[in-house]
Amino acid sequence: MSAKRPNVSAGLLLFRRRAGALELFCAHPGGPFWTDRDAGAWTLPKGIVEVDEDLLAAARREFEEETGVQPVGPFIPLGSIRQKAGKTVHAWAWEGDADPERVTSNVMRSEWPRNSGQWITFPEVDRCAWFDPQTARAKLNPAQAEFVGRLEAALEEEAREESGRTT
Repeated sequence: MSAKRPNVSAGLLLFRRRAGALELFCAHPGGPFWTDRDAGAWTLPKGIVEVDEDLLAAARREFEEETGVQPVGPFIPLGSIRQKAGKTVHAWAWEGDADPERVTSNVMRSEWPRNSGQWITFPEVDRCAWFDPQTARAKLNPAQAEFVGRLEAALEEEAREESGRTT
């Protein structure tokens, strides 16, 4: 078993542009704890980074494990955030497409209810969906919502640079 970096995760935010509008691909965690939770419960596909693992490599691995979709760069760095429980999440964005109906997730095993001695297995991600930025901010873990604004700023900067080259 490989060693993990405690409280350090890495993930990817997939985005696409449809009819000039930005859409973001978010994941809903699987398992009984998350079943009836929606606002603030969604996440970008992410996971724990192994000791000595490159952060972007971990983000790419986790995205594929949790969605079955192989991420393809280029990747836009979005920096890191610290979640309420203390976990630091490093993120990148990439432009592409995915069919939420075809998502396949790895499974995890957890004791449920906690301290009951009963173990259950369930998909780490039970569903994914595309959201506009405003909806994504409401659905995502509050700290992760910061990544939406960072992506929007990066895309605006990219557009300004493009228009500067064409004039």
